[in-house]
Amino acid sequence: MTQQDEYTPPKVWKWDNQDGGKWTSTNRPIAGPTHEKELPVGKHPMQLYSLGTPNGQKVTIMLEELLALGESGAEYDAWLIKIGDGDQFGSGFVDINPNSKIPALLDRSENPSVRVFESGSILVYLAEKFGHFLPTERAARTEVLNWLFWLQGSAPYLGGGFGHFYTYAPVKFQYPIDRFAMETKRQLDVLDRRLAETRFLSGDEYSVADIATWPWYGNLARGAQYGDAGTFLEVQSYENVQRWTKEIWDRPAVQRGRKVNKLSGEPWEQLHERHDASDFDTKTQDKLEAAE
Repeated sequence: MTQQDEYTPPKVWKWDNQDGGKWTSTNRPIAGPTHEKELPVGKHPMQLYSLGTPNGQKVTIMLEELLALGESGAEYDAWLIKIGDGDQFGSGFVDINPNSKIPALLDRSENPSVRVFESGSILVYLAEKFGHFLPTERAARTEVLNWLFWLQGSAPYLGGGFGHFYTYAPVKFQYPIDRFAMETKRQLDVLDRRLAETRFLSGDEYSVADIATWPWYGNLARGAQYGDAGTFLEVQSYENVQRWTKEIWDRPAVQRGRKVNKLSGEPWEQLHERHDASDFDTKTQDKLEAAE
């Protein structure tokens, strides 16, 4: 189909394994497992099954922030789920998340164990369990949740919209790229205007709203998302977003959390699985390659 071709939808849509680009094999119009596969279980209270995408980074950053505050109950095993291989459709993963999307968390410190899925839900669960990054006073809590839910509703336009058509789609079409570039820039402007007023998204305090938003819009602002998208979207022009991005980037817990379950980038950025705090010093890909 060329840019000029017009698509006329059939009366009833049929799935014929359409070419969706890089992620074709992971997309299907039905739910449920495709194969039997138990999930591994490690030694820590928290068992995370994930991949180092922006949604995955939200949770590993949160866990590392909690550990930095001395919350030993937030110790975790981070198991790699290769979504390109269909790991998310294994029966064990589907038992934790029937939606077959990363990340998924199992809290084994509770009896019985508690499953938590959807990244925003995981952040709220951990914040409430440990008492950090989500205020209890009603107005302050509501402002944090305003921005957390803003992110949960907005990021699909950045990822599944702009990111897909700009980077992953098998054919580039101007209309969807223009449509989602416009929306992404509008969202960046929303953030920039807010961050002109406050240090962090909900005010003066760092919160789950920042932890959720930074892996999407902070990485975009750094030019580290979707190839040359930063240039295309002129991300440097959003000065308040850039200030916020750098301040969060400089947090040691963010530096650690963004590496976990990551399969791309420089070798020093990739810690495919995390089972101990020392893994950051010994098991990133550059350390493993040097030891071979």
